[in-house]
Amino acid sequence: MFAIIEIGGKQFRVEKGSQLTVEKVDSKEGNSFEIDKVLILSDGGKMTIGQPFVAGVQVKANVVSHFKGEKALIFKFKAKKRYQRKRGHRQDLTKIEITDIKTGVAKKETPKAETKATIPKAVKKAPATKKTPAKKKA
Repeated sequence: MFAIIEIGGKQFRVEKGSQLTVEKVDSKEGNSFEIDKVLILSDGGKMTIGQPFVAGVQVKANVVSHFKGEKALIFKFKAKKRYQRKRGHRQDLTKIEITDIKTGVAKKETPKAETKATIPKAVKKAPATKKTPAKKKA
């Protein structure tokens, strides 16, 4: 069984026990979290494709570690102008391990607010008064 999930704006193919390096996840090391954005689920020969996500499927993952990626150098240069700028960037990354792929999970339904009760009644406006035209000065 495998699933294709979306996390951090990127898509990954995951199975139970696989490890991934993704953009930083707001969770402490050792904690687990669930991913609801499952695009495709394959269970043996049966493939389920979501539109955009598969309903009732969650992928459970544990945070293994947080670290920084390799340094990316950004070098700006303009010829004959004596302009050079060298900048660097290191992306914060998280290593996660997939522990389980759950199917048949019921989604939490949010209670719908009653629209009729929340809309205030229309307020009657006072009738408009006629304006008299201004007199021209001679």
